Amino acid sequence: MLSGFKNFLLRGNLVDLAVAVIIGTAFTAVVTAFTGMLLSAIAKLTGGSEPNFDEFAPGGVEVGPFLTALVAFVILAAVVYFLVVTPYVKAKERYFPSAPPGTPDDVQVLKEIRDLLAAQNAGGGPAGGTGGPGDRGDTDRTV
Repeated sequence: MLSGFKNFLLRGNLVDLAVAVIIGTAFTAVVTAFTGMLLSAIAKLTGGSEPNFDEFAPGGVEVGPFLTALVAFVILAAVVYFLVVTPYVKAKERYFPSAPPGTPDDVQVLKEIRDLLAAQNAGGGPAGGTGGPGDRGDTDRTV
């Protein structure tokens, strides 16, 4: 029963989905702060009402909340990567080693067919040396 639960946690996309939700939530804060900064700049340029600026507002543009959200996003992404993604990848490699590198079966079969056809054409088998149209084994061609 526990091995099934372990398979569910490590083989499924559960961790990938959780990371996506966390990063998406943090990125929402970045986008919201950027939008607020952009709208503040547009209001300032068009002579609209003066927004309530944070302490860091060069040229009257509200940059403080955006920078705070950006730094929070980077810190959150680092924490998620080092405390969730890295251990997950290591556990997945330990319990579910990847298949040895090799050629897929269909490519291997196609290579065998190619080699057999090349051997027939070179060895004068039924498909080779007939002199028919498109025969590439014919070396006595005149131009």
